[in-house]
Amino acid sequence: MRKLLLLLFTLAAATAPPIAFAHPTLEQAGEFTIPEANQGVGVDQHFFYAVDNQVVAKYDKKTGKLVKRWEGPKAGPILHLDSAMLKDGRIYAAHSNYPDWPMTSSLEVFDAATMEHVGSHSFGVQWGSLTWVDFKEDHWWMGFANYDRLLGPNKTPYGHKANTLVVKLSRDFRLVESWTLPKVLLDKFEDMSNSGGSFGPDGFLYLSGHDPAEIYKVRPPKAGSVLELVETIPMNIRGQGIAWDRSQPGTIYGIVRATQKEKSAGGDHKVTVFRLVDKP
Repeated sequence: MRKLLLLLFTLAAATAPPIAFAHPTLEQAGEFTIPEANQGVGVDQHFFYAVDNQVVAKYDKKTGKLVKRWEGPKAGPILHLDSAMLKDGRIYAAHSNYPDWPMTSSLEVFDAATMEHVGSHSFGVQWGSLTWVDFKEDHWWMGFANYDRLLGPNKTPYGHKANTLVVKLSRDFRLVESWTLPKVLLDKFEDMSNSGGSFGPDGFLYLSGHDPAEIYKVRPPKAGSVLELVETIPMNIRGQGIAWDRSQPGTIYGIVRATQKEKSAGGDHKVTVFRLVDKP
């Protein structure tokens, strides 16, 4: 009898429906008014780094006070920084010549302690405008945006957003794989494109657009060349660069770029901080 009961219990457990887990939700945990937070943000254990076109500014995570600032000359060669990723005491910042043509891109490197520019790797004219960078399992991951926005002397689409790529590269920047974005994401971006990307604590890649107040959990497909959209998560941002905090798993930073109306009323750009929680 005992063996029969055990068998029946095992069969019942095997045929029972799976437990429904809560959906991930982002709850806002902080906000700082930061004038340089126009393009993106990076983060390490003690500081966050606000990014503007030709500026990277280092701020204390607890107080929001400015620690140090790098600013390039107006004439370049650094023209359009887009996001930042911290690794081994260095800031790796995505850079392009947006909105000039032809599109060129480079990875710009800064010392996080001194805030000095210490290196550069050029991609030249290749995949589009580099908008974000991350490093995972001995590989570089980068987003190269293309746009439907009409730019240039002939007012033509700036690369066509369907050509936007997420690229996986070796440590020495050799191409390994690349993927396009699903149409559902491209439609959300309107005439702009993918602006931010960062790997979360769950191992998934999270992307952001140019304007929408949400992030997109994606993964490489089992077959084919289009990234799979797993989930869309609301987040109080206005698109642009995002960064998961690896020193505090489950914490993510973003920016709210001020509108002209908000600036006229005395407002400015903001860095926002969120924590991932589970809710039914």
